[in-house]
Amino acid sequence: MKSKIFLLFSISFLFFSCQGQQSDTIQTVDVKTFAEKLKTTENPQLVDVRTPEEYSGEHIENATNVNWNGSDFTTKVAKYDKSKPIFVYCKVGGRSSQAANKLAELGFKEIYNLDGGIMKWSAAGNLKPIEKTVGINQQEYTKLTQSSDRVMIDFNAKWCAPCKKMNPYILKFQSEMADKIKIVQLDADKNKTIVEQLKLDGLPVLIIYEKGKEVWRNVGYISEEDLKKHL
Repeated sequence: MKSKIFLLFSISFLFFSCQGQQSDTIQTVDVKTFAEKLKTTENPQLVDVRTPEEYSGEHIENATNVNWNGSDFTTKVAKYDKSKPIFVYCKVGGRSSQAANKLAELGFKEIYNLDGGIMKWSAAGNLKPIEKTVGINQQEYTKLTQSSDRVMIDFNAKWCAPCKKMNPYILKFQSEMADKIKIVQLDADKNKTIVEQLKLDGLPVLIIYEKGKEVWRNVGYISEEDLKKHL
């Protein structure tokens, strides 16, 4: 009996110790804190863990690109100094969170993960405005929202897990409820201009318009049942 109690205590102690160690090693911080830490760190190691295509489209100044989904991620990040702070970000925070955990496994002692990724960074006004129009512009978007009495815009992305999960029933509603509401899907990566102008800071984003006026918005995953209530 005593041995079982001791074993249970040991496992609990190990679990909480590991949790505490991870918390000390990885800090997921908001845009303001991330920016301040970057500014006060000499020669910060700033890593964009998105794909090269995403990185080439826009990135935080002085960031280097190491693709989390690339086969050589571990090899490339191993070249960074583990004794110095390292900063990671992606589009909305999912991939960078996974990358941060990997960096902790590799022995990095101080890891800062940008909560909300570059979308929140951009929405806060920290990126230079896109000079050329990417996708639809504000005028075209306004016409789109007024193209029917009720319109729902679905901002999504191919890499976005919640978007993929929701896509089947959004497509179903698009067909089954065509007489009640017009549903339009927009790829956020292919329509960066309007995403920036609307200051969207997460994905997926669903916005319902009635006669051109926004009446409802949802950021993040929503179940089929809950979404149907709003349609």
